[in-house]
Amino acid sequence: MLRIDAHQHFWNYDPLRDSWITEEMQLLRNDFRPADLEPILQQFNFEGCVVVQSDQSALENDFQLRNAEANPFIRGIVGWVDLQADDLEAQLAKLKENQILKGFRHILQGETDRALMLRPAFRNGISLLNDFGFTYDLLVLPDQLKYAAELAAEFPEQAFVLDHMAKPEIKLQKIQTWQEDMEALSTLKNVYCKVSGMVTEADWKNWKPADLTPYLDVVFGAFGAERLMYGSDWPVSLLAASYGQWLALLQDYVGPRLNTHEQELFWGGNASKFYDLK
Repeated sequence: MLRIDAHQHFWNYDPLRDSWITEEMQLLRNDFRPADLEPILQQFNFEGCVVVQSDQSALENDFQLRNAEANPFIRGIVGWVDLQADDLEAQLAKLKENQILKGFRHILQGETDRALMLRPAFRNGISLLNDFGFTYDLLVLPDQLKYAAELAAEFPEQAFVLDHMAKPEIKLQKIQTWQEDMEALSTLKNVYCKVSGMVTEADWKNWKPADLTPYLDVVFGAFGAERLMYGSDWPVSLLAASYGQWLALLQDYVGPRLNTHEQELFWGGNASKFYDLK
């Protein structure tokens, strides 16, 4: 069974650039490189991974491209590009020369304008991605799910994937509005969802699998095994769980619920298809 980790990060820690890493995230104020992840992926029988940007710059693309060139287990890169740039089309044509660069992401969750994704310039940028075969990762919070649905509905030919299930407020046990918005988003067949980033939305020190189960029930019920993909969110996930703990939780969840074919899709097939991994 093909196993792909569809969401993780590498960085060389820079306190100015990485100011999002707060004091309580002290663990993440370190370098996290391919050599740190490769033995973990091997331990748990993963063939490869998709690395996702954490810095919004062209330098980030260059950094991850170098990582991928030196480490064949990196099967794809989700980079960053300014979707509102005047010369975006020329930038995309140039970036397409890197076949391992599969798509892009903007850190929409941190924007003051919660509906930035609906600005004409941003939507124009989204409109160009499919022409070059690029995917788009939606990094949003629950209050932005309605905007994400409006954006995805406008571009039915564009492949979107929702990161971290939009980070539901598991610690506060808030679910109703998030569930309604997730179910609405899931009706758009061009939208996939990554089952990732959950433990860091729970109580980092005291979470239990049962705390996460209602949220897993929602996404598996809404998107189905055909549009869900596994992601570790390593190393951010280490704030609340080891790689093995998060993996075991999901294995225990999907084991009795998904048949063999559905598990093949969830653990690697969907990521391979969505990102066109080689």
